[in-house]
Amino acid sequence: MNEPETILLSDEERTRCEVWTRVMGYHRPVSAFNAGKRAEHGERCYFSEQPQQAGQPRPAQAGERVAA
Repeated sequence: MNEPETILLSDEERTRCEVWTRVMGYHRPVSAFNAGKRAEHGERCYFSEQPQQAGQPRPAQAGERVAA
């Protein structure tokens, strides 16, 4: 099998990537945040949604009541 080719870049060849996030209903660049908001952004928990199989019950979400 073919091995993926590794590409190495020097610092001069790199481009700055600006990160945007949704705050209070609109999008803003993280670079425009004050120190407190940057710290809050760094503490955020991220999740990924997994596709669900047909006919299987949905797992309970945080804070959701589960019927007994």
